[in-house]
Amino acid sequence: MGIPATTFVRDRNDVLPAVERVGGAPVVIKLLEGTQGIGVILAPDKKVAEAVIETLQSTKQNVLIQRFVAESKGRDIRALVVGDRVVAAMRRTAQGDEFRSNVHRGGTTEIVKLDPESQRVAVQAAQIMGLKIAGVDMLESDLGPLVMEVNSSPGLQGIETATDLDIAGAIIDFIANQVAFPELDVRQRLSVSAGYGVAELQIGEGSGMIGASIADSGLRERDISVLTLSRGTKVVPNPKSSRVLESNDRLLCFGELESMRDLVPARRRRRARPKLGPLPPQPHEDEQPSA
Repeated sequence: MGIPATTFVRDRNDVLPAVERVGGAPVVIKLLEGTQGIGVILAPDKKVAEAVIETLQSTKQNVLIQRFVAESKGRDIRALVVGDRVVAAMRRTAQGDEFRSNVHRGGTTEIVKLDPESQRVAVQAAQIMGLKIAGVDMLESDLGPLVMEVNSSPGLQGIETATDLDIAGAIIDFIANQVAFPELDVRQRLSVSAGYGVAELQIGEGSGMIGASIADSGLRERDISVLTLSRGTKVVPNPKSSRVLESNDRLLCFGELESMRDLVPARRRRRARPKLGPLPPQPHEDEQPSA
């Protein structure tokens, strides 16, 4: 998952280095507290960026600088994520000389069907933010979909109008299903017996399990069950026993913790420090505070 090159600006002296860090002008300047396109400014060169940021910071505003993705041509995608899927998506296009595509800025909308990669990016962005319902804004760049924003309380009027879908109804259905099937703390619920629990195992580069299927990995002989397999950004729940393991795969497993101990990635040892000697039972007389 990618985002446009972004950096924060601390003070006036950091403006020019910040512009260079994101790839040079033009750049987009954003207020962290902005909404509906308010506080989003396109600076065509460094001097304008410096003047804008100096003005904003004089009013105690938090500012960030972002690379201007020219190939998006004043367009972006709003994907509405509910649960673990995109239920609707629209393309917003800016009008005239305006580069902001927000509907509140006069942008037009059209329904769009996202490709699998864009859907995956939208869902992953919402999951990273811990959101079950989110509006994910993405730019269509030469590098693929780039996430601009993840909105925790997205408006529905624009996307329902563009798609003619009952998105509010989909959200209500999702919430109803959450009541019927509430989320559980898996680690807590599976710690039902002393010595058993959930742990994440990583297949290291020198592991003998590389190239073996889950069935042939020896995990089942240790009475270890694989709940999920993570490979890069992809998560496979309840993977089949025939799935072949690769280097750097991460397995969320349930079993006897002692039998998984040698499979858990080793933690970096803390730097050895001198041990403290026994503390005196009371302050020394010459250290007693004076009255």
